Amino acid sequence: MKKIFILFVLFIGFINAQKLTKSEIALINQGDINTALQIYQTTDSHQHTTLLNLSTEIDPKDPNTATLVKRMKESLLSTDGGVGIAAPQVGINRKVIWVQRFDKEGEPLEYFLNPVITWRSELQNLGPEGDLSIPEFRDEFYRSKVIQLEYVDLKGQKFSEMVEGFTAVIFQHEIDHLFGILISDKKKKEENDSYLKVDAFKKSDSVGR
Repeated sequence: MKKIFILFVLFIGFINAQKLTKSEIALINQGDINTALQIYQTTDSHQHTTLLNLSTEIDPKDPNTATLVKRMKESLLSTDGGVGIAAPQVGINRKVIWVQRFDKEGEPLEYFLNPVITWRSELQNLGPEGDLSIPEFRDEFYRSKVIQLEYVDLKGQKFSEMVEGFTAVIFQHEIDHLFGILISDKKKKEENDSYLKVDAFKKSDSVGR
């Protein structure tokens, strides 16, 4: 009986954690709901704090979630060449991201709710990254070449897929935002890391196969 009660409390806590707060709802619906939301910047102390906070799951069936998704897309489209955006970048610490799918025909923009990376390849690529929230910052970072991703849509339907290449890099970058990880801080932490450069496609590896 005690175990059932504990599970019930955990379930209620999970449901409540998904509910948007009054301040979040006010921000999502401020002004014209068909327009872009402001993109937060690290140069503003309050906005920087929001960018560093952990994000929690969101209720996919809440009408405010659909409004947030729509306005985040407008925010991304308002940028000069942005390829992804996360909800913390518009002031909402919830697990919502938009990613440009360079791995699909037409390179569409797609949204993802409560995304989770369940597996990352050990093989990594080194490539340049910038950030819509960090002015005039660009550097190179190591990212897994392939990831396994799980997420839900606005109907609450669950999906799982493998993503690789540059699109996988975008996913990793945006999901980092959900954990309050900025590439400027990431660079500082990686300064003491060492990596062994290898040719993943050496001819000797394919001989006799």
